[in-house]
Amino acid sequence: MHSHLLPGLDDGVSSLDETLECLQQLSAWGVQKVITTPHISRDWYPNTVEGIQQGLAQVRDLITEHNLPLTIDAAAEYLLDDFFVELLKTGDLLSFGEKRYLLVETGWASAPLQLADILFRIQTRGYVPVLAHPERYSYYHRDRESLAMLREAGCLFQLNSMSLNGRYGIHVAQQARYLLEQHWVDFLGSDLHRARDLKTMIKPLARKDMELLQEQPLQNDTLLS
Repeated sequence: MHSHLLPGLDDGVSSLDETLECLQQLSAWGVQKVITTPHISRDWYPNTVEGIQQGLAQVRDLITEHNLPLTIDAAAEYLLDDFFVELLKTGDLLSFGEKRYLLVETGWASAPLQLADILFRIQTRGYVPVLAHPERYSYYHRDRESLAMLREAGCLFQLNSMSLNGRYGIHVAQQARYLLEQHWVDFLGSDLHRARDLKTMIKPLARKDMELLQEQPLQNDTLLS
């Protein structure tokens, strides 16, 4: 879960050919289901439910055409900006899983000032907030207490697998291991954006990281149905 494999919608794959390359490799690795999550934000990627569903239909046709033994669903990765608050009011959101998990991200410079309030609103609308790659936000590297508070407030965490093998640098890798040590990882995702990421994804993880992953309350398997 968590990838960007609908072509032309965001900073992910740019063509159906690249989508196919990624899906063929994922299938070869034994992946049975993909939940892809295009960005939605006002300033950069003002995608719509309809546009995402159209892209999903194209990719499903591609899977059928090439007889790939996997399925794909689509949700979204929502930036917690003013646009998101408007979408939340209308209920026009794409979630995943029976529990209506909602994948959200915060800005790279700072967390939203009203983050706790936004998470509460998400929950009152019947969704379960899942913070995408909390290990990548540098402001939480210096403020781990805020991560603990988010956790206590019912926000789940999704870790990027490539954070553990150096894709985003040593500080992100250290924060990823901290999350594992706290047993705070609910979903493991790829955040796959392009075919060249596949070479990084296949890099082996440290033995200790693998052991810690096995101790996490991972919910990935609940998404197979």
